[in-house]
Amino acid sequence: MPQPPLDAPPFDFQPLGRVIFAPGALARLGEAVRAVGGTRALLVTDPGLEHVGHPQRAAQVMRDDGLDVFLFDGVKENPTEREVDAGVVFARTHHVDCIVAVGGGSSMDCAKGVNFILTNGGRMIDYKGHGKATKPMLPSVGVPTTAGTGSEAQSYALITDEKSHLKMACGDKKAAFRVSILDPELTLSQPKGVTAVTGIDAVAHAIESFVCTKRNAISSMCAKAAYRHLEPNFERVLRAPSDLKARSEMQIGSHLAGMAIENAMLGVCHSCANPLTAHYGITHGVAIGLMLPHVIRFNGPAVGALYAELTGAPAATATDALAARVAQLTAAAGLPQSLKECGVSDTILHLLAEEANQQWTARFNPRPVTEVEILRLYQAAW
Repeated sequence: MPQPPLDAPPFDFQPLGRVIFAPGALARLGEAVRAVGGTRALLVTDPGLEHVGHPQRAAQVMRDDGLDVFLFDGVKENPTEREVDAGVVFARTHHVDCIVAVGGGSSMDCAKGVNFILTNGGRMIDYKGHGKATKPMLPSVGVPTTAGTGSEAQSYALITDEKSHLKMACGDKKAAFRVSILDPELTLSQPKGVTAVTGIDAVAHAIESFVCTKRNAISSMCAKAAYRHLEPNFERVLRAPSDLKARSEMQIGSHLAGMAIENAMLGVCHSCANPLTAHYGITHGVAIGLMLPHVIRFNGPAVGALYAELTGAPAATATDALAARVAQLTAAAGLPQSLKECGVSDTILHLLAEEANQQWTARFNPRPVTEVEILRLYQAAW
């Protein structure tokens, strides 16, 4: 007798790796590298972090544990294949046997990209999609210094194509960090602006992954928990940057949101953000914050009940309440409230819509979108 369809979508859950969370957990980095078999570590980081000393501290912890450390600080925001290739040359020169990423999402993405090319050869475009690496990859450890991307919880490297400006999502379980070290003390050094743009990105990850078409029981659990950690603490870390409890909540929330993405996907908000960064240099989190309230209202007719479940608000008002809350958060952070405020011309909105429609995350939006609907989203945000 045929069985009725399940309300719960099927999933294939494979936890990626070990997660160590504690204030001061950076002190365990050497232990973590040794646990994955590393002796000669490539330390991938952003040069902007060196003034606060995070890469130097990470290197010293590993050296104190008897490890050889080779610092590659050629990471730029939204890394391209150029930065990846430079990291590969550096890694080959020093015959490394493991990779450690210390920094934000760009450092994490670049480190994963280096791992792909160093071990499997070719170019990043060869790995666009998932599971295309045929050879083993080096063990790696991720140490986020922001509470935002959740990249340490994901198997994807997001590498920007220099010609098209599109982000290539190159995923493979072998590229995931074997160990993630979440030390909220590292996020205390974030300037208010970085706290704001990374935090709102994490909030968007929780909201978009909770309603996307690939959502399932595991991703929904992670997304809901992420939102409950992030939403009440976003304003707290802005008001009191040294509040370690609030910083801890934000970092846990960011990681859980990353887990939600890994087990589901995102939506059209992220598709809309990328062309804004490519054409105007608008920081990713700023673009996300601008577009998210409009995307929430657009998706409301399809997933209003899910927004109610996420927020605990009545179903009839959940969509408007959530959109208003996101706008309240971005306003509290002093982030722009319109595309016009960022210098975006209304004459380019058609081109932005065309490019956003080519981004892969748009295909997983809970309410189907075409270039026409995306244009309307941009117009609403302008």
